[in-house]
Amino acid sequence: MVRGILVRIALFHNLPSGGAKRTVYEQVKRLTQRGHQIDLYSLSTANHDFADVREFARRSIILPFSPGRLFRSPFGRLNQGVRILDLLRLRGVMWALANELDKHGYDVALVHPCMFTFSPIILRYLHTPSLYYRHDPVRWLQDPETPRPYHRNSTWRRHLDRIDPLRNGYYRLLVREDVTSMRTATRVVTNSYFMRESLYRLYGVSPFVCYHGVDTDLFRPLRLPRENFVISAGAIAPKKGYDFIIRSLARIPQPARPRLILVGNAALEEEQRYLAGLAQQMEVEVEFRHLVTDQELVRLYNQALCTVYAPVMEPFGLVPLESMACGTPVVGIREGGVRETVVDGQTGLLADRSPDDFAAAITRLLDNLRLVEELGHQARAYVEQKWHWEHAIDRLESHLQQVAR
Repeated sequence: MVRGILVRIALFHNLPSGGAKRTVYEQVKRLTQRGHQIDLYSLSTANHDFADVREFARRSIILPFSPGRLFRSPFGRLNQGVRILDLLRLRGVMWALANELDKHGYDVALVHPCMFTFSPIILRYLHTPSLYYRHDPVRWLQDPETPRPYHRNSTWRRHLDRIDPLRNGYYRLLVREDVTSMRTATRVVTNSYFMRESLYRLYGVSPFVCYHGVDTDLFRPLRLPRENFVISAGAIAPKKGYDFIIRSLARIPQPARPRLILVGNAALEEEQRYLAGLAQQMEVEVEFRHLVTDQELVRLYNQALCTVYAPVMEPFGLVPLESMACGTPVVGIREGGVRETVVDGQTGLLADRSPDDFAAAITRLLDNLRLVEELGHQARAYVEQKWHWEHAIDRLESHLQQVAR
């Protein structure tokens, strides 16, 4: 987009806290700094306090929505019926929100996902041209379930799942809502080439890749002394691969084995108990940190020997960029979108999903602090050159201009 051409933008999201919401925050902040007018349209279920975009929006229209109350065991299978009713009620709320949005003659609607339907139903009802930014695939549709000992009676549960009419009806409806809504967007963009390929296989659409960025003013080197720990960040959930990291660290002999700090906005209690037990069994010291401030996270990145990052087929992942912006190299898994952010041997080290290989990469840094600083320095320069948010907003502006009426 040519600078100086301002666009009136309607923003929609229904997101919890996390990387996707932080991306929305950075986009809105920087678009308004360039003079674009943005109005927020959302639901009360979104987390509006985390990375709050309302401070930048000219006005905020937030409609109330409350999911139905769920049953407890042994009546849990009735919950899929509750969720079906939720989706049907959600259609009405999204129709009303779309009608309100269309009244105001915006140039374009910048649409982010919905926590209930992935692709938000509002896309189907909009007459305003829409740019849909898709962050993640539907993991349960694409990826196999991660085995866990706390998944009790999983075999007979899977048999029941196959014949459960409410469950099957809910998932059919959910997939239909997701696919139909995505295909009605004027244009779809996503955050990595890996994600683009995933969306093509699942939906038959060919999104544009629009990399986002990292706040290099917030995430920056503090010149703090390194301490004997490694860090990983993200929700405490099976797909984040923390069990793999623990098993990898267990391959490093004592006393060189570093402590592991896991930082997460959200945590599945069962998963955290499982990881704590696994770490104790493997004699790996692990510390869980929840809801840390941005400043505390920056300090931890700066003090860590390296950031370890091993989620299962992560579409993109902000954690490597945040770490590299702080001048801390990343030991990452060689799969998914991680291959598009971490440059092996330049900004960090990539390894296959083998505990021995991953441990060897970590050990290579533990044994050579000079290499840690060399890779960290190169990582910061690389992020400033390629992943600064101003470059990302240039790309986003171009898409908004092309879609705008």
